Amino acid sequence: MTTTEQELIAGCRANDRRAQRAVYEQYAPLMGAVARRYCRRESDADDVLVTAFFRVFDKIDTFNDTGSFEGWIRRIVVNEALMLLRKKHALKQAAELTEVNPASYSVPAAAAERLAERDILKLLDGLPTGYRTVFNLYVIEGYKHREIAELLKISINTSKSQLILAKKRLREQLEKLGYPAR
Repeated sequence: MTTTEQELIAGCRANDRRAQRAVYEQYAPLMGAVARRYCRRESDADDVLVTAFFRVFDKIDTFNDTGSFEGWIRRIVVNEALMLLRKKHALKQAAELTEVNPASYSVPAAAAERLAERDILKLLDGLPTGYRTVFNLYVIEGYKHREIAELLKISINTSKSQLILAKKRLREQLEKLGYPAR
């Protein structure tokens, strides 16, 4: 018997443990990967995932059924990851640059297509926390710099600088791995 997403949500709203388990089993692998992109340590990513799913089940009544359930869960996971990073003061070292040309620090598309997921995670792990966080929010999650600045309590220019520096560092790492520069 297949359970629909709406039935799972209704079950979670009724505090049905089987529905909660099914939601967790369905979404935990993907959301674990999201948490892992933000957290260097596996244990931190696990903590984020557990806390996020606790919040999902606790706040399930706030899901309005009009948007994507997966997207709603993803936003909670990202917010939990950011809270953990803030709590550990990992975002306090962000700096702002001026007069930098962002185009000179983008990663060539051909290189990104050849990288395996674990290689990308390893490259992201090599970035300082601020770079990695802004890169994830902007490039992967699709946030705008204004939204990132609000989430991280930094200036818009600091968000832009962190992204530029992340791309620069990724390009340098890719070149070390033998991927050609543009």
